[in-house]
Amino acid sequence: MQRYSTDVDPDKTAKAYGYELHCSPKDSMNLAYAIKGMKTENAKKFLKEIIEMKRPLPATFHKQKLAHQKGIGPGSYPQKAARYMLKTLENAENNAEYKGFDVENMKISHISTYRGRIIKGIMPRAQGRATDKNKKTTDIEIILEEVE
Repeated sequence: MQRYSTDVDPDKTAKAYGYELHCSPKDSMNLAYAIKGMKTENAKKFLKEIIEMKRPLPATFHKQKLAHQKGIGPGSYPQKAARYMLKTLENAENNAEYKGFDVENMKISHISTYRGRIIKGIMPRAQGRATDKNKKTTDIEIILEEVE
């Protein structure tokens, strides 16, 4: 069982955890930094624009050798990570609705991403050799809080 990194009051917050998602931990980290503190509707709109490639994500971490985007500097369109982040955010919203909170009045009070386990794989090479072909996974935790 995975635990959350912070202790919060369960009467005021709703939580969701995405476990071992098949997306880049680095892109997820930049996405989490970008949407932390946003209201849920704004965050969902932001993530949908990234998925549709209408708005680039500015890179705050891991930005070496990253192409510059118009008006923001180094950035990218991490569609896969944004899709998983959106799914986890919608899950947190559904949990908030189940608890009886006003979903339109929620904001992201805490969001963090971690490297998940590595799924081992190999790629056969010439003369009986093999190269590692591992897949990275990401854990995403989101905690929503009602705004007064």
